[in-house]
Amino acid sequence: MSGGLDTTLHAPARLQIAALLARVEEAEFATIRDIVEVSDSVLSKHLAALGEEGYVRLRKAAQDGRQRTWASLTRAGRKAFAAHMAALQELVASAQAAAVAE
Repeated sequence: MSGGLDTTLHAPARLQIAALLARVEEAEFATIRDIVEVSDSVLSKHLAALGEEGYVRLRKAAQDGRQRTWASLTRAGRKAFAAHMAALQELVASAQAAAVAE
């Protein structure tokens, strides 16, 4: 983490994934893929990176006769996302203050 920003969450797709998962208990892989508008392989890589940091938990379960993957934010993931969002808000406020001062 640098200046309050979390480099794991800073990638746009990962930030979108975290924002989506912060609003729900869990989401199915295909739903996340469709909302974030990435390929299966790209989403898998992002979820793996978030999982390595302990931010995301993956659960596999059969549904409609097919194996599905569900993702959820862990407690650490929710905390990291909240801290990252606070750092972004602080950055925006600082930039706005500087723009008004000019």
